[in-house]
Amino acid sequence: MKTALIGLGMVARTHVRAIAATKGKITLQGVCSRDAGRAAAFAKDISSELGIVPKAYATPREIAEDPEIDFVIVATPPNARAEIVQILANSGKHILLEKPIERSSVAATEIVTSCEAAGVKLGIVFQHRMRASAIKLKALLSNGALGELAVAEILVPWWREQSYYDEPGRGTYARDGGGVLISQAIHTLDLALTFTGPVRKVQAFARTSALHKMESEDFVSAGLEFGNGAAGSLVASTASYPGRAESIALHFTKASVKLESGKLDVDWHDGQQESFGEETATGGGADPMAFTHEWHQKIIERFAQAVAEDSQPVASGRETLAVHRLIDALLESSREERAVTLPAAE
Repeated sequence: MKTALIGLGMVARTHVRAIAATKGKITLQGVCSRDAGRAAAFAKDISSELGIVPKAYATPREIAEDPEIDFVIVATPPNARAEIVQILANSGKHILLEKPIERSSVAATEIVTSCEAAGVKLGIVFQHRMRASAIKLKALLSNGALGELAVAEILVPWWREQSYYDEPGRGTYARDGGGVLISQAIHTLDLALTFTGPVRKVQAFARTSALHKMESEDFVSAGLEFGNGAAGSLVASTASYPGRAESIALHFTKASVKLESGKLDVDWHDGQQESFGEETATGGGADPMAFTHEWHQKIIERFAQAVAEDSQPVASGRETLAVHRLIDALLESSREERAVTLPAAE
């Protein structure tokens, strides 16, 4: 199966390594950037990893018109998504989109709706879902072994240097749609929602700390009320030097579980203890790319399988609108200094 990559920023190399690791199951047919020279140089540079020199496409439309391309990976900044997605969808190309879908839940919904209307698959790169520990926790939840959820604690104590936010557009509403919530914590929030179900109400406090000069928030603290009545807390930050692994702690009526740094610990109320998985780097420190490409590889392979079998991707566009609505509600709650009830899922 053949793919193309649009957007050659920070995460592009991770996608290249992930595709190379499929060992021929998926071929990177070509790459595309707003700068044609950059695309050509990038294609030549990655040829040693791939064993071929990918084509340097001049525009997304060239990719859309290439009959050999089965699906397209879009890794541009959020503000550059809508037109590209529309061009690809109108040409029948399936799309695997780096998070977030767009800068707001309204704009994200428009992208999801346009892909559905065109009859193409839209998958979102929420690679944390592919950790072995996360898959194990889903299995424990599916058989009801843990009981009912009572309390959830979500923590993202990350760090970013000021140089990270000095890049033009980073941390702005116009390009990124916000700060720590939509650019970093979105991964942990999405994963948490797959375990907890939807959030019903939030009360949040979001601020830009003295540690960064940026337009949007680098710290958020919030209380959460889940659909089943469970209580929860959220702390998300890129001002927590030197940065630690994010964690999700869930307290059920039969056990408590903690998912942290790729490892799952289970403490049963009868005294038994179990651990699954192993600690891994997650990009929470000064190097945002300090994580394995293996989770991206699994997301890409599963998306290719969804295209081939006409099945659902790991994280579909429609499903992941939930985390966008949650982020919007958290920011609204902070701005208006009040509790915000989330709209019912579509």
